Order: sequence, then C-alpha cells, then structure tokens
Amino acid sequence: ANLLRVHSIPLAIESRCRLKVLDVTGLQSDDTDRGPEWMSLWSCTVALAKACVEVSKHHHECPSGASAAAPRPLAVEVRADLFVNSTSFNVLRDALQTAGPLRLKCRDFHAEELPVASIVSLLELLEPTGVRRVDLRFNNLGLTGLCAVLPHLARFTGLLSLRLPYSNVNVRRVATEAGLRCLATQLGRLLCLKELNLGSSRLSGKLRQLLGDLQSPLESLELAACFLLPSDFTFLSRSLHAPALKKLDLSGHDFSQNLLQHLQHLLEETSASLLHLDLMECRLTDACLESLLPALCRCSRLRCLGLFGNPISTAGLKNLVRKTVVLQDLGLVVYPYPSDCFPSEPPWPLAALPFEEAADGERLAALGAELGHMLASSGRAHAVWTTSLCRHGALDYFAL
Repeated sequence: ANLLRVHSIPLAIESRCRLKVLDVTGLQSDDTDRGPEWMSLWSCTVALAKACVEVSKHHHECPSGASAAAPRPLAVEVRADLFVNSTSFNVLRDALQTAGPLRLKCRDFHAEELPVASIVSLLELLEPTGVRRVDLRFNNLGLTGLCAVLPHLARFTGLLSLRLPYSNVNVRRVATEAGLRCLATQLGRLLCLKELNLGSSRLSGKLRQLLGDLQSPLESLELAACFLLPSDFTFLSRSLHAPALKKLDLSGHDFSQNLLQHLQHLLEETSASLLHLDLMECRLTDACLESLLPALCRCSRLRCLGLFGNPISTAGLKNLVRKTVVLQDLGLVVYPYPSDCFPSEPPWPLAALPFEEAADGERLAALGAELGHMLASSGRAHAVWTTSLCRHGALDYFAL
C-alpha cells in the first residue's frame, strides 16, 4: 500500500473490525537486486513519517463522527524499522511528536551522520517497549559522544542489539580512561544485550575493561579492525561470552603472526555455539589456514564463513573444501580471489583491488566450477561458495 495515501483508508468502519496494529517491519530493503521502483529503507522511513504527519493533519481538519466533539478513534500502532540521517531527521522527529491516528512504534532504530543532540532527541521520543536494536554508525561520536548517548538506552529494557561501528573510539588518545569506564558502565546497564558491534574502533588492550560489566553473555560480537592485542583474545577466550557466541567478526586483524594461536584457542572455546565467523582481510595464507583448520572444523554448527581478502591460493581453497566436509551445516563461504589468479603479486589488501583489472577471470571461473564439483561429489551441492560480497551480509543476528 502507498504509505502516503494511508489517510484514505478508513481507520474505523465498525468497532469490531477497527485496525489496531499495522506492522511494516522487515519490509524495507536496500537489496541491489530490486528494481528502480523499490523504495530504499531510508525513503520508506521518510514516506512513513510524512504519512503519519499528513494523516494527523487530515484527522484534525475532518474529525470523525457527526460532531467535532465526538471522541477520537483510538490510534493505530504502526510498528516499523526506522532509518534516519541528517536529511530525514526533521520529518521523523515531527512524526514521533505527532499525536494522531497513526502512532509510530520502533523495532529497529538506525541513525547515520547525526550529531549527539539529534540522536538523543529521537531516542527520547521512541516508545521504550518494542525496541530491540539501536544501530548508530558513521556518527563520529567518539568516547564523549557515546557516553552522552548510551544513558538514554537503559529505558529500552528489551534492547538486544547495539551496533556502534565507525564511532571513532581510540584508546590511545589522551584522557580516555574516564570515558572507557563510563562506556563500560553504560553497557553493563543493558541487561538484555545479546549483540554488540564496536567495529573500526581502536580498542587495543581494553576489551576486558569494556566488556567486564556485562551481566549476561553476548551471542554476537563484531570487533572488525579493532587492533586487538593477545591480552584481548585471552580475555575473550576466558570470558562468559566465548561459549555463547553464535556470531563473531574479527576481520581486519593480522593473524599471520603471533595472533594465530590466540585465534585457535578462541575458536575452540566458541566451537559449541558458533554459527557465523568473519575473518576477512586477516592476512591468512595457506599455511595459516592449514594451522587453523583443526580448530575451525570443531565448530560443528558453523553455517557461514567469511574469508574474503585473504592471500589464499587455489590449492589452499581446494584444501579448505576437502577439510570442511565435516561441517555439514556450512551453507555459505565467501572466499577470496586466489592469490595465484593474479598476473603478479597483488597488493594488500586484496579486497581493495579491482577484480576486473587484476584477476584472471577465466582461471577464477574454472576454479568456481571445480569447487562446485568438489562440493557436489561430497554431498554438499546446496552449499554456496562465492567471491561475491553481496551474498555475505545475509546472516543478520536476528536471522541466526
């Protein structure tokens, strides 16, 4: 239905059939396979917000019933995932402040490129019940900004997922200890938290301090490009989180040297629960992968493995197919362009290299066909092995 025309739909024909809840969560998508007429998740939020404001205006101009004094019909609860940036901030704020026949109730809240004050104002306008995820990315909040925002999340008592990638946290900066203590305290107050994403923040040596106040184990932890040290891996392996983790993202760390043994130990501790593992751009060579395979193959429930951007050869990939035959649930592997499919030694990182300009397309296509044959012959024809990152983001925490 056209959200901008929802005011033309009678909200109440008879009391016995009055619309009470309109659930449009999960309908918005940025899927690149959609046609040009498909609304993006950002434009859907704008359309929905405008509809709420327009319906309210229409309702006040044309009150229902024979008399303007007649009681207003009860509001329809509109459940939605909300996506907001600086362009759409004003209209969403107006919609959340509007008292009309349509009342927005947020499930997942996503904000990009907003100042602290704007984020806080929207969080304060959301109804506390029903919010399961808050995703604040590309907002450049830093420790100071995060410590200003996070106290406003405690009112969402059902919050399960907090995503804070690209928040510009750097523990090497001067006078960060107070900020780290504040951030850890606020995280500890989110009693239902199961997913945490701190990707692209420099957290070297501070993981114990940041996660030490959490009262229950995390099931999804994303620490891509966080410059972790051996002490961080030691803490994580011994923490209450390790045996509960279903999703783990450690992309962007160099496991070609002294961190490899720590990764092996961590995978052993998470082996009973792990479903989704990301190790993209981790400098994993054939030798590293061979050393890692025993621990990896103990993760008997693994469904998704991300290895894109690692310098693994064709032989290494074939070995990976053979050795992971024991992982019967492994349905998606995003593998890198093999290092021997380039005419010369490729630069690092491989993910930044334009495939069309550098890789041998014919050799890659032949390898894809061979891997497919190997999978089929081992009874895994259903498994998807691909170099396409578009397939990679399929397993959201709430879909695990």
